[in-house]
Amino acid sequence: MSAASVVKPPFEEIVSAYGPVVLRVVRAVVGPDDAEDAWSETFLSAMRAYPELPAGARVEAWLVTIAHRKALDVARGNARRALPVEHLPDRPGRAGRPEDAEPDLWRALRALPPRQRQAVAYHYLAGLPYKEIAALTGGSAQAARRAAADGIGNLRRAGLDGERGAPRPAEKRGHEPPCTRSTRTRASTREARQGRKEGPTL
Repeated sequence: MSAASVVKPPFEEIVSAYGPVVLRVVRAVVGPDDAEDAWSETFLSAMRAYPELPAGARVEAWLVTIAHRKALDVARGNARRALPVEHLPDRPGRAGRPEDAEPDLWRALRALPPRQRQAVAYHYLAGLPYKEIAALTGGSAQAARRAAADGIGNLRRAGLDGERGAPRPAEKRGHEPPCTRSTRTRASTREARQGRKEGPTL
């Protein structure tokens, strides 16, 4: 099937199908406190750009590219934010926050160098190949592979194996347009219907 003959689905279907995985990615990269803002900014930007996206494009990789840029924006904004205050505000309730279930995992993720954290998120959560990760983060595919391996190694040395919530390798995917991967899309859609705050482990 040629790219010209592929019909793009409505943007609402894109949000339903890929919203959960993008949320997992931004949670891993920027942390749970800023993930909601990064997720919203990602899909607002994607909605504006979607009409220009070629039919048959790899939507998940496109969304992760946008999410990466938004994550960098969040990090820059946090770096500019003034921290000293005379009185500390009331601490918000923590019930239902994703980091409550696996606090050791979140601490270990935050401790990773940025390149390792990004490589782990983009490869193990979004399933991007190392060549595409290198295009996002800079450097070579080999360097991206090493960063992902070092990141997983650091998580394991922190006592986080797969059974305790460390990211597992994503299922290998072909290069066909995402709209043809009907089985995975249906599964993602079912996950999204349960609520994007409930679905992701991260």
